[in-house]
Amino acid sequence: MLTLLALFACGTTETTTPPAHEEPTTEPAAKTDDGPKHAGLFGVLPAHMYKAEAPPKERIDLGRMLYYEPRLSKNHDIPCNSCHQLDRYGVDNEPTSPGHKSVRGGRNSPTSYNAALHLAQFWDGRAPDVEAQAKGPVLNPVEMAMPDEATVVSVLKTIPGYVDAFKAAYPDDADPITYDHMADAIGAFERGLVTPGPFDAYLGGDPTALTDAQKKGLDTFVDTGCATCHLGAGVGGSMYQKLGLVNPYETEDLGRFAVTDNEADKYMFKVPSLRNITETGPYFHDGSITSLDDAVRKMAHHQLGKELTDAQVGEIIDFLGALKGSIPSEYVKKPELPESGPDTPKPDPS
Repeated sequence: MLTLLALFACGTTETTTPPAHEEPTTEPAAKTDDGPKHAGLFGVLPAHMYKAEAPPKERIDLGRMLYYEPRLSKNHDIPCNSCHQLDRYGVDNEPTSPGHKSVRGGRNSPTSYNAALHLAQFWDGRAPDVEAQAKGPVLNPVEMAMPDEATVVSVLKTIPGYVDAFKAAYPDDADPITYDHMADAIGAFERGLVTPGPFDAYLGGDPTALTDAQKKGLDTFVDTGCATCHLGAGVGGSMYQKLGLVNPYETEDLGRFAVTDNEADKYMFKVPSLRNITETGPYFHDGSITSLDDAVRKMAHHQLGKELTDAQVGEIIDFLGALKGSIPSEYVKKPELPESGPDTPKPDPS
């Protein structure tokens, strides 16, 4: 449910073939005496999303700078934060985002918060993790429009502050400024972009963290079948599913088919996380749905074959409000960026 497809195309990294989709069920999760109702379907949001041990602070700090760095774009005007604004729950609230020369991409930009939890990145799953994802937009001609990796590296090497920052972040490398290290540092920062909220407190054992209306909405969310796809700690992001699984959905976007060239992947997209969904509209892959009420109804129809009552829609939206988390304001505070050096290329609007 709420297959809020997003993120316009960028990059070319391929991933493994997705699992076959499963028909949705309406089997409600049983309440246990061991903890909160339906807890087995989800999971408390972790404090971080590191692959193993925490990366060095210098690497995270470098990644934060690079996330806000507009000189990674051809015209020095578009950082990652342009489309994925960290003070607005990681989105720009646009149907599709303006890139180089204000050209708009073909898909709605999703949030970067909690994204490292997902089984893959981009809504067609073509990048396996946030580090691989970070490489795509920089070179995409519709987005940041840098011509190639070498150009990006050469720009960074002309900025004295980045020469020092890369050396501190990767002290064992003789030549620390590389395109891979750029993406790795951004990924290290993004793995700390977590937004715990009331639902996590509830799953953690606090029955008062949700209102009675939100608890009723959780029941409706599960009993209706939404949790068939929107499950796990991300409340989504852990599987692929066909858009229009039960009732066809009109779209020219073929989803993962463009990546895999497999007929079975037509209209298959990664199921998105519903965390902070009340803040991250407009919805769906093209940003065409502005109302969360409308999105809930359409996904119930197209994905589950159900026509929800006004009461059911309201209950589900009440629950979705419990997925709004807290922005880590100090962690995402924009840092002071290094000054350009005398050889740093000028902006190129062409």
